[in-house]
Parts: sequence; structure tokens; C-alpha cells
Amino acid sequence: MGKTLRDQFIDHMTFNDLAANTQRSYVNAVNKLAQHYNCSPNRLTKDQVELYFRHLVIEEKKSIAACDRYLSGVKYFYRNICHWEDLDRFGVPCGRKKRNLPVALSIEEIKQLFAATTNLKHRVLLKTAYSAGLRVSELISLKPEHIESASSRMLIRVEQGKNRKDRYTLLSRELLGELRQYWRKYQPKDWLFPGKKEGEHLTYAAARKAFVNSKKKPV
Repeated sequence: MGKTLRDQFIDHMTFNDLAANTQRSYVNAVNKLAQHYNCSPNRLTKDQVELYFRHLVIEEKKSIAACDRYLSGVKYFYRNICHWEDLDRFGVPCGRKKRNLPVALSIEEIKQLFAATTNLKHRVLLKTAYSAGLRVSELISLKPEHIESASSRMLIRVEQGKNRKDRYTLLSRELLGELRQYWRKYQPKDWLFPGKKEGEHLTYAAARKAFVNSKKKPV
């Protein structure tokens, strides 16, 4: 995808307040389409786009769910940047949406999980998630100033959570004690849970890995 076209695409998404992760996903989807044909995407026809998705399903054995993720970005691009009308699914079948309920851990299992986590940073990470009821994206985006520990407040401020809304959640005294211990050891600055790279927060994958590794450890 040419630089000018890419900039138009990103500018449009930014102007319409699409989340950064969504923007990356959409750009990646259109990039893959362009790479498949070794051609700028604005020069492709609808038939070529449909053949590309057939290739994903039949030859690359992509699931319908995976194709749907690509489809969202491709449709956004052609609708808003190339101004195509009457866009359908480019031949991608409608898959059945099966939603499995997440497995809820019992109180005893949660205690065992915490007990198995000897790394202070990982233990505080998991305790903050469970105690405050945070999604992983909310958890890794916390900043030190989001912890409001005054006795009259005891809240955690969550910025740009689900549906890009700000909200507050409760801060327990037990979690506050752990956070203070964590603060004394790590002295976090920009992010409460910083990542390996300077100035960046912990990645989604790293936070999930901390949870998975803790589940594997014997108590």
C-alpha cells in the first residue's frame, strides 16, 4: 500500500476515533491484500478482492472468524478511501458465532494462583486484575496516578475502557498494601506495569503469559 494511500487510510481512522489496535488490524488486512497481488489496493477490482478471500479460505485454510477480521479492515478501506458502494462480504460465508462463557475460577483457585506467583510484579498484576475486575487491556494501561489511595476515595481510575469510556473501580485495602510494596521495589513512572521497552507498558501477550505461567506452577 503506497505511503500516501496509507496516510489517507490512517488519517480517516484517526479522525473517526478508531482504537489504535483496530487501526493496526485494518492496515495489516489491507497490506496483506496488496501483497497478495503485488499491487496497490486501490487498483484492484471487486472480483479480485473476492478471489483473494477465496484463496484465504480454500488454500490457506483460514477460518471464517479469521477472514472476518481481515474483511472488516478491507471493507472499511474500500468504503471510506476508495468510495466503493454496495459492499457485501466478498464471498466470505457467514460463520456461526459461538460464544463460550469464560471459565470462572473459584475463590480457592484464585488463592492458589496468587500463592504460586512468587514474582512480585506478576502477583500484583494478577491481584489488581482480579480485585478490581479489570480487563487485560485496562490493566496494562494503568498509570501510577490512576491509583487513588486517599482513605476517602480508595478507587482505581480506568481510562478508555470498554466502549472507550472512563470509569472507576474499587481499590481494596489488601490490594493497596501489595501495590505499595510493589511501588517501593519497582518505582514505576509512566506506566504502573511497564514493559521491556522504555516508555511502553506491558504488552497484552506478556500479561497473559504471566497468568498462564502462574496457573502451571505448583502451590
